[in-house]
Amino acid sequence: MARFLRLGTALAGIALMAYGLYGLLNDHYITDPADVLVWAVGGLLLHDGLWVPLVCLAGARFARGTALRTWLIVAAAVTAVGLPAVLRAGTDHGNFTLLPLPYLRNYLLVLAATGALTLLGVAASAVRRRRRRRPGPR
Repeated sequence: MARFLRLGTALAGIALMAYGLYGLLNDHYITDPADVLVWAVGGLLLHDGLWVPLVCLAGARFARGTALRTWLIVAAAVTAVGLPAVLRAGTDHGNFTLLPLPYLRNYLLVLAATGALTLLGVAASAVRRRRRRRPGPR
């Protein structure tokens, strides 16, 4: 069964990549697919060469528990996705529909919400551990 699921997942992934490549090569807005390749390689180098090592170093240096390390990874992912919108907010060039939301506030709210969920998980785990160690009838 596991072999069938792996094969199905691999085939679905290959089909999605083929569809994406077909769309890339046939999109009339993309005049030079080599520019997309340069952008993709640059993103890969930025991610694997700078972003991942920084997140790993920060996790190793500042985070002692698994929960904090997990939250740092989530915060890094949220930052990677949300930072462009945060940095471009207010540069609508007269088009008020371009970036209409308060992106900095929303970014900080997502970080706060994920941090609160992490703290809630840590607190629940601590309560469970404390209840297991407590002797006596239940």
